[in-house]
Amino acid sequence: MERLEHVIQRDPVTGRSFANFVFDLAVLSLAEDGEQVDCRWLDDRRDPDLTGAQTLRFAPRAWQEWIKLGDPVLTRIRRRVAASRVRTAGEQRPVPGSSEDRLLEKIYRQFDGNKVQFELLASRVAGAVFRNRGGGYAEGWLTRGSGDGGADFVGRLDIGTGGAMVRLVVLGQAKCVAPTSSISAEQIARVVARLRRGWIGVFVTTGAYSRAAQLEIIEDQYPILLIDGRHLAEEVRRLSFESHGGDVDALLAAITTGYPAAVSARRPKEVLNL
Repeated sequence: MERLEHVIQRDPVTGRSFANFVFDLAVLSLAEDGEQVDCRWLDDRRDPDLTGAQTLRFAPRAWQEWIKLGDPVLTRIRRRVAASRVRTAGEQRPVPGSSEDRLLEKIYRQFDGNKVQFELLASRVAGAVFRNRGGGYAEGWLTRGSGDGGADFVGRLDIGTGGAMVRLVVLGQAKCVAPTSSISAEQIARVVARLRRGWIGVFVTTGAYSRAAQLEIIEDQYPILLIDGRHLAEEVRRLSFESHGGDVDALLAAITTGYPAAVSARRPKEVLNL
């Protein structure tokens, strides 16, 4: 228990006030114990014939470390709940040998020699993802290859309708890397540094996101949508059916030829006026 607070609450039904307590608890990690608790430790703790030191023989390692070093070590041994939302590299990549796996490899080969053209595909995929999740998305433009400052494409997300609609700037980063590669927390931070209040970021890659990169976004609550290689391949397949009758090669060719016209030197906030 890290903190105890005495509070007064009101019953919403009767309107009467009553006293209550709020407890802040530090939940320790069991990662070094295989996410299991040895119940002999619990038996030892309720045995009045054992000393405090004797009850530690079957205790979790995090508990033993806290007993030895005290509260300063809590930041290191605390259970990180956000970790449960972190996806492994395998979960972010298509099943080996699957049609999506072959498609992702095709996408990588298509744009590996000219990675800036991948930015247009990333922009189209980001727009499709936002629309599939119920948002109104307006495609903006691609930034110039040099001096983009951490943004490869710009879009606009519209939430609501009519007078109750809010328009948000979307800054996108695209990274065409080997499907077995990972995006680091430092690469994500470049996009974060460009975001202003009310703006949203989106990162699209043919690879996966490292554990550190995902944890940083989750724990710091950065408004960034991550689209990994597996999700990318799925969306490209869907886009090919929507616009080219399922012909992926035709879609990728259209992306290549459409790239020059999509580039602009406009400022991101100008997308709000489109």
